Amino acid sequence: MGAIVAALAIGYVCGSLPWGLWLGRAFRGVDVRTLGSGNLGATNVFRSLGRGLGLLTLVLDMLKGTVPVVIVPRLDVAAAFPGGTGACAISVGAAAILGHMFTFLAGFRGGKGVATAAGVVLALFPAAFGIAVLVFVLTVAVSRYISLGSMLAAVAFAVIVAVGARGAEAPLRIGFSVVVALLVIARHHENIRRLARGEERRFSWGRPR
Repeated sequence: MGAIVAALAIGYVCGSLPWGLWLGRAFRGVDVRTLGSGNLGATNVFRSLGRGLGLLTLVLDMLKGTVPVVIVPRLDVAAAFPGGTGACAISVGAAAILGHMFTFLAGFRGGKGVATAAGVVLALFPAAFGIAVLVFVLTVAVSRYISLGSMLAAVAFAVIVAVGARGAEAPLRIGFSVVVALLVIARHHENIRRLARGEERRFSWGRPR
């Protein structure tokens, strides 16, 4: 039991690192939670503080998901994990995503989970990651809505995993993908309302307004 708690704790703590908050304070002297949407994710950092810090936040937030998923299953704590290293990696990835969404280092106000989930998916489901990224890019290119692209990419990921899952880990993989998609959609509830009202901001590579 202790090994399971330790593995999940590592994933959660890694996911909780609020890079958007720290970068905003270090390079601009501001709390990004007071700007734009108030979100700690890369999209709000990009819009509020510029493309450089936004892209850096995106990379670091993805690494919060990739690094623990790759490293923890190789540690001693993984040996006692029910279901083996595969189940350990998926569980640690889920903990990292929750850490990003509800970081204890920022009053449990985090991001929407997309970047960290992408990092987890890249490590565990590289083929599904590629297709989900394609869906995201095409959606944003056509609509210029980051939120819509994120949600459709999450749904595409769940569908791809559900269709391709095989073997003993299939239920766990499908369950993980469905939960991730639902969490991403749930975290975008305000964006969904703005999309319905025609008030959602469109993405632009220009200077933050």
